[in-house]
Amino acid sequence: MTADAGTLTVTDRASGETVQVRPATLYLYHYERPGSEKLYGVAALDADGLVLLDLPGGWHAPSLKEFAAQAGIPVSGSRYQSPAHIGANLAARAPGWRRLSGLPRRRRFTMGHKVAVVGAGVAGLAVMTILAVNGMWFAWRGVSTLGRILVELLEVKWLFLAFFSPLLLVMRPITGRLHRRRVGQGSIVGPPSGPYLVGRQPSTLEVAGGGQTLATLRRGRAPGQANGLLLYRHEDLTGLFILDSLGKALHHLPGPWPTTDLDRFAKRNDLTLAVHGLTHDEYKTLAKSTNSGTP
Repeated sequence: MTADAGTLTVTDRASGETVQVRPATLYLYHYERPGSEKLYGVAALDADGLVLLDLPGGWHAPSLKEFAAQAGIPVSGSRYQSPAHIGANLAARAPGWRRLSGLPRRRRFTMGHKVAVVGAGVAGLAVMTILAVNGMWFAWRGVSTLGRILVELLEVKWLFLAFFSPLLLVMRPITGRLHRRRVGQGSIVGPPSGPYLVGRQPSTLEVAGGGQTLATLRRGRAPGQANGLLLYRHEDLTGLFILDSLGKALHHLPGPWPTTDLDRFAKRNDLTLAVHGLTHDEYKTLAKSTNSGTP
């Protein structure tokens, strides 16, 4: 990361991407999500406090502050902010928002890869079955452990993970099918990987992802209770606000959401649904006034 006359230039060594922004502030954040997942990073904010660039990962605070001081860019921190507040800050994206994670892009499976994975998974499942039938479950656990070590050493995860953890090969399509079925019923909405919304009876709305409940809101018509959904578009941004009956934003979920699935979910869970394009002031007001968010 370098700075010149207020312009910040960041290069992602893993992907080779380079991004330039002119931030008003650097926001150093650190918080813990449900499930003990600790998230660190620094975000470049514009003059409205919207995120231009998110750089997740561990940053040495003294070095960052020294760098920012030399570049003439103020630094703010999240030390006295709640996890919900930090999530809302990071969910408030500026038009043109980018995130550089420093991780290599995932390779897409070719048909040959898929055939190899399925074949290895079937072979691994057969080995597991034979060992289990013959009372040698402890042997399978040893083989599985060895397989995971080889996966990390050889970095051919698509093959070895399928062989030594064949249950994943079986369970993933099943869980995906169950998730799609619940989406079709209107009991949940969003991708299996999350974040997604779950309607709990009698009057609870949950934001979930990664096997964890990320936020819980009470449904109802009283102020401060989840009463409606606003699917928005603002320039190149899309996302979802959960609103109360007075139109106050309670939770912000940036990113694409399927309108048909949202409509089905809203009807089943007695929520209103509105779809609007927002002006910059409208978007900024909602994004910066919300109580919590899932970035």
